[in-house]
Amino acid sequence: MTDYDVLAEVYEWLISDAKLPPAEFAASFDDVLGFLPSNAHVLDCSCGTGQLAVGLAGRGMQVVATDASEAMVRRTAELAEEFGASVRAVRASWEELPDHFEDGTFDMLFCVGNSLHHAEGARGRGAALESMSRLLRPGGRLVLTSRTWERVRARGSRLDISDRLVRRNGRDAVVIYRWEIAPRWEEEHRIEIAIAQVDATGLVVVRSEMLSCWPYRYEELEIELHRVGLRTEMSTFDLEAENYMVVASKV
Repeated sequence: MTDYDVLAEVYEWLISDAKLPPAEFAASFDDVLGFLPSNAHVLDCSCGTGQLAVGLAGRGMQVVATDASEAMVRRTAELAEEFGASVRAVRASWEELPDHFEDGTFDMLFCVGNSLHHAEGARGRGAALESMSRLLRPGGRLVLTSRTWERVRARGSRLDISDRLVRRNGRDAVVIYRWEIAPRWEEEHRIEIAIAQVDATGLVVVRSEMLSCWPYRYEELEIELHRVGLRTEMSTFDLEAENYMVVASKV
């Protein structure tokens, strides 16, 4: 699993302006949140720095946030405290989720932010989806977002440098992605993400981390969801789009 120990400290530079406020991040899922009962039990796994979890808690939901990175969990807890939100933050990888929660605990489970590709290969991805499926009650829903890996691989290895400065906490930074695309789908790919910040003295400070990932085709994801007892209800998959969302219900 990828650590995110370095990027956790500067992760807000990777979140879009529209999704940085917790309430607005939660509002971006209004279409699926309408399925939930009042006082719903929701799990945000791979919670990152907690914007979605805190936004959901602000709507009165009972929210648990998990992440494999201790640093991300800490930042989520800090954000919840800042907003006075009731969020239980737990360090747990996907495979460890059933060790912390009983089967059928949650009405909805979020796995967003292009996180599933960090599961190691088809076996790791299947284990992650199985764990998530177990925690959903019958009729509960998994909300998953993903990069369109067919599009990413078609572009090959490359360096992507943002064409604008991103301002956070009064500081500017440039975001850089370096992609190492392996020859075959099933091989480990790598993404190095760098945040080049301009500090108060005008010096540039760079924080970067190399992340491992294992891409998958959309058709593979559909099969794997079905295999763990999840039926796709909605999908925004489009080969021409950068990202897509899938909503799948527990059979």
